[in-house]
Amino acid sequence: MMAAGNGPDRDDEAAGGGERAAAAPPVERSALEQRVRDAEERALRAQAELENFRKRSQREFDDARRYREIDVLRDLLPVLDNVRRAIEASGKTADVETLRSGFEMTAQQIEKLLDAHGCKRIETEGKPFDPNVHDAILQRPVPGVEAGTVVGVASHGYRLHERVVRPAQVIVAQQSTGSGT
Repeated sequence: MMAAGNGPDRDDEAAGGGERAAAAPPVERSALEQRVRDAEERALRAQAELENFRKRSQREFDDARRYREIDVLRDLLPVLDNVRRAIEASGKTADVETLRSGFEMTAQQIEKLLDAHGCKRIETEGKPFDPNVHDAILQRPVPGVEAGTVVGVASHGYRLHERVVRPAQVIVAQQSTGSGT
């Protein structure tokens, strides 16, 4: 009888044990699935951060490469100004046409060099004054010209791509005073 009594008890235990064994894995499985989801999310975030870092580094590298000549260009511009002044001075004296021609050719070469490096002259004459690209060194009334218009250039300004290397030094028309009599 014991054997018979043991049998049902064991079956109940076996059934209960089986339920406990079957109940435990879903809890463990749920926890493991959550850990996997968390790890996948962290991995995706790390990938996104790495991709953002790569893009940012590439932009910074491209910018540094694109504007690396800016210091050289700043050094060359005063030379160009001096050559231009010499051309103007040579035009006021007689018998120096060859000197003037040589200076003109030199200035053209320098301007071609600047252009080849992406450095372009800022257009000024007759344009509205723009403090982003112009440096006003003088204002004067000019009849028939709207106030704020550039009427003269002391030194040309230049840009390297979108950046101003040096603003143009300009003379700007100012509003005439109405006391003409």
